[in-house]
Parts: sequence; structure tokens; C-alpha cells
Amino acid sequence: MNKSILWRSACLLLALPPMMSQAQHQPAGATPSVRLFQGPSDYKTWSIGVNGGMLAPVAATGGSNDFTKWKGSFGYGAYVKYQLLHFLALRADYVGGKLQADNSKNLGNGAPLVSPYKSYETKLPWSATLNAVFNITTVNWLFRENFVQLYASVGGGLAGYKPTLELNNGTKVDYKTDNKAIKELIIPVGAGLKFKLSEVVNLDLGYTMYYTDGDNLDGYYHGPNKDKYSYGYAGLEFALGKKGKKQLQWHNPAKAMYDELEAQKTTLAASLDAANQNNARLTADVDKLTKDSDGDGVSDFFDKCPGTPANTKVDGSGCPLPVPVIEKKEEKIVITEEDNRIVKEAIQNLEFDFAKASIKPHSYPALDRVADLLIRKNLNLKLSGHTDNVGSKARNLALSRERAESVKAYLVGKGVNASKIEAVGYGMTQPIASNKTAAGRQKNRRVEFTIF
Repeated sequence: MNKSILWRSACLLLALPPMMSQAQHQPAGATPSVRLFQGPSDYKTWSIGVNGGMLAPVAATGGSNDFTKWKGSFGYGAYVKYQLLHFLALRADYVGGKLQADNSKNLGNGAPLVSPYKSYETKLPWSATLNAVFNITTVNWLFRENFVQLYASVGGGLAGYKPTLELNNGTKVDYKTDNKAIKELIIPVGAGLKFKLSEVVNLDLGYTMYYTDGDNLDGYYHGPNKDKYSYGYAGLEFALGKKGKKQLQWHNPAKAMYDELEAQKTTLAASLDAANQNNARLTADVDKLTKDSDGDGVSDFFDKCPGTPANTKVDGSGCPLPVPVIEKKEEKIVITEEDNRIVKEAIQNLEFDFAKASIKPHSYPALDRVADLLIRKNLNLKLSGHTDNVGSKARNLALSRERAESVKAYLVGKGVNASKIEAVGYGMTQPIASNKTAAGRQKNRRVEFTIF
């Protein structure tokens, strides 16, 4: 693998958009079940990782070391990580392998490099670093949980390595004759992509550049630049913790807060809807309790006698109150001798035309006094018409009634209340004298006045 391929690979890792994320599936219309961040205790925070890839004595920023052509070699690594916050973790890394390069490639001007060495191989039995890892895509307003995240790391540590040089004549020499490893300070700077496969396993793809604090990584001091190397890898990360807990590094606090607000909004809307329904029911109940169709002051709900006529006084159940019976005190009518005399005089002076009901005028003054008496003392009067036996029975009955009605009409005309007078005809059924004589028949032709 050459330098240009490694450089393009590193750029590709850094350039991938941080928005490659996806929400976990939720049923349509379901209210999100969200709990705001309460601290790391609710999540898986510890994880371990193993990886393998390519070690190369070159860095994407800084170039190669003191040989013209670098070679890629197999590398391996492992780490332990503790997630402090959604976006920040501490990671202890171990990386091992070997580094190789030679001078088979000419310089940029086409001339070969003048060097006493043909190639080198550096064994890297170990490197240990402590890194701060930053999750760049933690905050995502579109989705509550991501499944791809971009991260960057930086830290410090030590590397132990043993360079072996090959001279141009083919002789190999160790950089240190005592066969002890060189220990140098290293500064790792890296980036990577992580894919969430499950709540336990993540796929980790990364690229880390290691800057040493010396120019002895390739065994050839050819300053002033210090040596560097890089490690591109793929591996698996295993989250540790209680089953059922989610990984803290995938938690999205911004979206969780948004979903919590949406859940509260939904709950509030449901509460307001329930309150409106309760208000509607309450309004209906109030209308039911206050409606008074018949206007008697008692609502229909309690009215046991609906449809009461207007202005009727009712009791608490809406039924009409009993109307008090006013006993009418009857005035005691006292009929005096003078009253009887007036009536008697009217009877004696009452005459009709022959075989007719018309009253003769000379009878009017006596009838006027009777009318005055009836009005003044509010008396009742019964008029009983009678005849003799001359003529047919039917004609005499009709004539007697006509004469009684004639007297009643006269008195009413004088202002007497018609309801106070009763006019009845008896015909020839109640004689007071014998009809065999003219005098007797004269007495039987009469209208009797009875006051009371």
C-alpha cells in the first residue's frame, strides 16, 4: 500500500457527514417514552475493543520518515474505554506490530537518495496511550438514537520499539546493541467511524497518527524532523454492563429533550381535551339542571308537573299550589212587610191584554217599585205564570210562560240583573179558585211574585 492510498483513506474518514444516523423504529402515532438524562448510571459506560489493520511509517499530516518508500504491515490492538458523557470518553489503547520502509524509490528530482542504509524494520511490541475520545455526532435533532457516529481522539503515551537496519551491502544491524526497546513519548491523533450493530456490539473503523518525540523510529537519525507512524484498523467494540441498559455513547440528549417536550405537549393536549370534554359535560348538566320549559321557576329536572300554565304559583316540585277556597258569606236577606206590600201591590195591579202577554200601561208604576226593590236589596224573584181552563192546555201553558217572561223582560229593562229573575209558566195546572165562575177564572189568570 502506498502513501497516496493511505492519505485518501484518512480524508474519506474525516469527510463523511456526521448526519449518517437513523432513529430506532417506533410504532406510528405512539407517544415517545422518554426520560431525560439522569446521569451515566442508567447506561452502559464501560467497553472493550479489539482490532486489526495496517501499521505504516507515515502520517497523513507529516509525511514519511527518513526512507523514500514505506511499506504497510499488519498491526493489532485493543483498548478499554470509559464513557464519561454522551460526547466524551477516556480510552486506554494498546497497539503492536512492525514498521517497514526502504530507499527503492527515487527522490522527486529522479535521483536516488544517498543513504548508508538500504531498508529497516522496526518491531513495535507495544504502545500504550490514554486518549480523550470525542463523539462529534452525539447532538442530532433529527433522530433520538444514532447508528453511525464520527469521533475524533487525542492523547499521549509511550511506545516501545526495536529498529533493525539493513546496510547497502545487505548487512543487518540493530539500532541498539543491548537488544533493549527504545521507549519514546508518543502523541496519538485519530478519527474514525463507529457503527452500532446492537446494544452490545459496535463496528469500529479508525485511523490514528502517532507522533514520536524522537527521530529514531526507523533507526536512522536524519533530523530535524521527528518520526511518526500510523495505524488504520477495523475492529469490534463490546459494551459491558447490565442487560437492558443502553450505551451512553449513543444517547442523544438534544433529541431526547425534544421528544420529552413533545411527550409533555401531547399529554397537555390530552389533558386540555379531557378538560374541554368535562366542561362540555358540565355545561350540558348545568343546562339540564337549569332549563325551565314552562317558566314556573322549577327546572325541568326537578319539575314533577311539566307544562304548568303561565303565572301559576307552584311548590318546590313544580306542581300548582292549591287555590284557597274563599267561603262566600251570604248576606242574610230580610224581607220586610213593606217589601211584601210592594210586591202584593204589583200583583194586584198587573193586567195583560186579552189572550196576550203584553202588559197594560197602568201596571208599570207598581212594577217599577218592584224593580227598585230588587236592585236596592239585591233580591231574587221567581215569576210564576198561571191561566184558567179556557182554551187548550198547550196554549194556556205557553201563554202563562209568555206572560211571566214579559214581566221579567220589563224588570230587566229597568236594570234588574236577569240572573236574579226566574220566569216559569204552569198553565192551568195550579188554580187557586174554581174555573166554573167568571170570578174564579179571573183569580186563576195571574202571575205570582215570590221574592227571596
